[in-house]
Amino acid sequence: MTNIKDEFISTLSHEIRTPLTSIKGFSQTMLNSWEKLDESKKKEFVEIIFNQSQRLINLVENVLNVAKIDSGSEKMILTKIDVNNIVKNCVNVISIAHKDFDFKFNLSKNELFSLADNDKTQQILINILDNAVKYSKESKIVEIKTYNNNDFNVFSIKNFGSTINEKDKEKIFEKFYRVDSYITSSAQGSGLGLYIAQNLAKKMNGYIDLKSSDNEVEFLIYLPVYEIETVTKSIIS
Repeated sequence: MTNIKDEFISTLSHEIRTPLTSIKGFSQTMLNSWEKLDESKKKEFVEIIFNQSQRLINLVENVLNVAKIDSGSEKMILTKIDVNNIVKNCVNVISIAHKDFDFKFNLSKNELFSLADNDKTQQILINILDNAVKYSKESKIVEIKTYNNNDFNVFSIKNFGSTINEKDKEKIFEKFYRVDSYITSSAQGSGLGLYIAQNLAKKMNGYIDLKSSDNEVEFLIYLPVYEIETVTKSIIS
């Protein structure tokens, strides 16, 4: 485990240093050459600074979330959430930084409501969507589907161009575990997102499953269906 932790710390240090270097470099260029830069270059540099800042914020939030999960201090506020609406909101967030991607929707035609924490559900979806974008390689396509499966509503997020081996499917949700063919590819990332997502889903009485075939990876997020009887019982008890 020590070697895995050492590798994680090394990876984390690299992930922090990379956006900081970009932010400093482009900021310094703008300060030193403001008059020489045309408006399109200024806009390009500001967008890079913004995206790298967001990447750094996400990384810090993931590290803090791991600490909360491990200490048991992560709080949940379970409410009625609209499954299709929350998907659209999360894709809007991700698409701002990935305008070259095609996010294909196949959302349930029926209204789907789950009993879940709104903020934590968004965090799960954004982490999984972020992974899908990172590891879709040249396809630039991410498919999002929602449907009901008995007591659960399901969010399906599928990307293309990567494969996860059978032996790695369960371990990929473990803290510090990194899969050679997926997590440790050339894509950026600390590998914390899936650990956080699975733990948050379980705390909301759900779970995340994984399917993978040749050049295709699908994450399935299961969250309990909202039922007024269940909510009433939990309040009374």
